[in-house]
Amino acid sequence: MVSATVGRGAVLGAVVLSLLAVPARAATAEPDTAEQAALAAPDTAGVAAALRSAVTAGAPGAMARIDDHGTAYGLTRGLADRSTRRALTTDDRFRIGSVTKTFSAVVLLQLVDEHRLSLDAPVNRYLPKLLPDDRITVRHLLSHRSGLYDYTNDMFADSESGFEAVRNKVFTYRQLVDLSLKKPRTNAPGAAYAYSNTNFVVVGMLIEKLTGHSVRTAYEERVFKPLKLHDTFYVHPRTTIPGRYARGYLDPGRAGAPLIDATAQTVSWAQSAGAIISSTRDLDTFYSALLRGRLLSAARLREMERFSRVDSTTAYGLGLRRRSLPCGVSVYGHTGIVQGYYTYAFATKDGSRSLAAVANTSNNGQVQQAMWGVLDSAFCGKSAKASDGNGKK
Repeated sequence: MVSATVGRGAVLGAVVLSLLAVPARAATAEPDTAEQAALAAPDTAGVAAALRSAVTAGAPGAMARIDDHGTAYGLTRGLADRSTRRALTTDDRFRIGSVTKTFSAVVLLQLVDEHRLSLDAPVNRYLPKLLPDDRITVRHLLSHRSGLYDYTNDMFADSESGFEAVRNKVFTYRQLVDLSLKKPRTNAPGAAYAYSNTNFVVVGMLIEKLTGHSVRTAYEERVFKPLKLHDTFYVHPRTTIPGRYARGYLDPGRAGAPLIDATAQTVSWAQSAGAIISSTRDLDTFYSALLRGRLLSAARLREMERFSRVDSTTAYGLGLRRRSLPCGVSVYGHTGIVQGYYTYAFATKDGSRSLAAVANTSNNGQVQQAMWGVLDSAFCGKSAKASDGNGKK
């Protein structure tokens, strides 16, 4: 591996760029769209600038890893741990938040491939009397079109006190669904897109009912092990991150207030909607494999990629986002927000280029905005323009 080496003081003042050695990939078909064929080279200087902006805006650290046709670039800035002053590295693990939703969707779609459920069947067929409306289908859950209220809207109305109330709490799936059902639904089933963690809590319930195993076992046997994702874990309800990791810091949202170390938490409030731990390398591997057709049949992948428009830059399929970048390129993946971490993981439609990036803070809109610049520079190259930040959820 060729990498830049600097002293501790210099790490905080400059982005570290390393060219990471990765195994050569098997030959693949040519890109199937003109935009992929014309994809510009990654602008690592632009990525570095976006990471600097994120740290300037308040993130202790920020990093990105780009895998471009088997050549990987790692860029880091700042700290993994504010107490020890350890510098962030692309080997550090972190909580990926709602990027978990794509993993959950993949497992459920594998069960569709195995003829163990139907996307257009009522959820209540498999989980009798769980939901108040038999019209809510499995597809509605995966596409955020069920109308089920997102219980986290109330849980984290106040970022700091809401987090402290749940950081060590262990919920059952049913308790989380019941929190949602106390509120009116946002729309009729299928009528509109409305992002809701409740949908993917119910997806977790379906996975456990249909497999007879925990979601942890399903993730491990169906995704983590087949792809050799050695940095990827589902440890709920344990509060720790295994191995080497970046600590996560929650901005309390009060001027002058210190950041809160949010690393240790059960993430039980999210579970199959947001509790996976991973690394930039493993997320690159996962999205590349998914889009290359290694995890689902061609028919199921097409279902996953049936997108509905959310806003001017974003569309949503089944546990998968499509984001249109300023240069006209579209990328596919998901974003994740969990206390202490903002995660961005996307790839081209053919999986030939992937990006995973994280800032180890949350509840900071300026950091969140800065990190969109990483995405633009990684896929648009030097033609990247400032992102408008839409579709950031």
